[in-house]
Amino acid sequence: MNDRWSLDALYKGYDDPAFDADVKRMKALCTEFDSFSKTLPSAEPKTALVYALTLQEQLTAVAARLITFTGLQLAVDARDEQSTAWNGKLQTDLSDTAGAGARFRKYIASLPDLDGLIASDPLLTEYGYLLRNIREDSRYLLSEEAETVIAKLNISGGSAWGDLQNYLTSTVQAEYQGGKLGLAAVRNLAYDADPKVRRDGYEAELACYEKIRDGLSFSLNSIKQEVITETKLRGYGSPLARTLLESRMKKETLDALLAAIEEFLPKFRAYLRAKGRALGHENGLPWYDLFAPMGRYDRKYTPEQARDELLSLFDTFDTELKEVMARAFDERWIDFFPRNGKAGGAFCCGIHPIGQFRILTNFDGTFSSVATLAHELGHGFHDQCVFTAHRILNGEYSMPVAETASIFNEQVLAAAALKRASDAQERLALLENKIQDACQIICDIYSRYRFETELFSRRETEFMFPDTLCQMMLAAQDEAYGDGLDPVLRHPYMWACKGHYYSTGLSFYNFPYAFGGLFARGLYAKYMAEGAPFVPKYKALLRATTVNTVEDTAAMADINLADIDFWRSGLQSIADEIDEYIALLK
Repeated sequence: MNDRWSLDALYKGYDDPAFDADVKRMKALCTEFDSFSKTLPSAEPKTALVYALTLQEQLTAVAARLITFTGLQLAVDARDEQSTAWNGKLQTDLSDTAGAGARFRKYIASLPDLDGLIASDPLLTEYGYLLRNIREDSRYLLSEEAETVIAKLNISGGSAWGDLQNYLTSTVQAEYQGGKLGLAAVRNLAYDADPKVRRDGYEAELACYEKIRDGLSFSLNSIKQEVITETKLRGYGSPLARTLLESRMKKETLDALLAAIEEFLPKFRAYLRAKGRALGHENGLPWYDLFAPMGRYDRKYTPEQARDELLSLFDTFDTELKEVMARAFDERWIDFFPRNGKAGGAFCCGIHPIGQFRILTNFDGTFSSVATLAHELGHGFHDQCVFTAHRILNGEYSMPVAETASIFNEQVLAAAALKRASDAQERLALLENKIQDACQIICDIYSRYRFETELFSRRETEFMFPDTLCQMMLAAQDEAYGDGLDPVLRHPYMWACKGHYYSTGLSFYNFPYAFGGLFARGLYAKYMAEGAPFVPKYKALLRATTVNTVEDTAAMADINLADIDFWRSGLQSIADEIDEYIALLK
């Protein structure tokens, strides 16, 4: 099995004639869309809508192929000069359509009988949800000239600052045991069985940020200031209000989720203290032992073994899911191992125009790495469900439901592993892995939400240098982890390593993980209760995520997201696992 992904399904390189043809095609479509948008006031509405949507489909498809190709090249080598140049050029060319897009959206909002038009044509009916959302969102549109200026300035503004964060964290070298390691590799040491390796890795990681923290602080401050400015110009109540609107999620849902989390934080702190005591710490768990393995799970996996394990397991759940997973492994859709210049962490990138996806991971052979693969393959399956059901402009699901299939996959994997655990030590190890992940999507995510809330509030009046950002992060961690963590051994640089903060178009990418984790647990509980008949409903729900609000999607599974008891039930299932875990430790 090749351990690097292939992008040949997009292009074989920048000298591929297909790449050159698509660059020309995109420019021509941008020009055509701009010219046509200027004729809208005198156009016959139904004909204009059908033509404009068809044109946007073509433009979206070719732009997705090109920009995905350059972006994925940069993900595995942030120093790739050719990809950097092409990515910037393509973004600039695409920004030329910002004014045309604004004209088209305003035209849609101006139509007196949009609902009647939607009902009159199959294509418009299929895009009914999209068109109605455009009508609703149009009150936040600026003039065509302003939209164009914002799009163009973002390329050298917020987008460039985000690229800087990716470049700095992908290329910086940590000093470790007389040698050098990339940031992704040194962060992986946190999972090592040797406590000295974990602590040395933690210290090397923190020292690593000292080299790049000034650039990262300027990046973060600049991005958040741009978001605040644009938010005010458009008339949103706040960056969070904008995020909720774009997520198609009600504030009542977020409030219920956060209130339930706050109720259960003491249970997570009890888990952390118990783990700390088991490892010989009396003042709470130090950060460097947050991911320490517990119990005994000696098995190590190659990518081939991970493939066999996942295919065997998910074949019992759904044949379609298994086949999608097999294609990802067999057709080189996955880039496995860490290397210098490659982005840290893991992600899945859906590519609607070719009906595929690509997964980046930093595989280290542990069960946690297998769980990460299962997680990202869940994203890929979600994409496949959408790609086969919807046209390309209906291909985007909102942030909160984005984690549904990924964390559902983790639940399936963890349950199967616990079921076959051979003794108490293996069970302890697997419970640790499961609760550790839950602690990340509850405590860590809560701390990141609190940090970003304060970050936006303070950026209104001040510039925050690295020391201030570190103090803010430690305060947010104290609110989330409390006495579960050692107060002098936490992670002040979580603001630096998390790319989720570094986007002008994606604020508050934190609470969706908590949402997805608990929502997926609720769906998994329904699967356990209903068995095989639940699977078609589950896939229908995934397909519906791009054409429904978050609340309407959940209602397909008879879930009321504004009911705090729903969130409590998911958290209680984790609390029960924590109780068993603490009992095993004793």
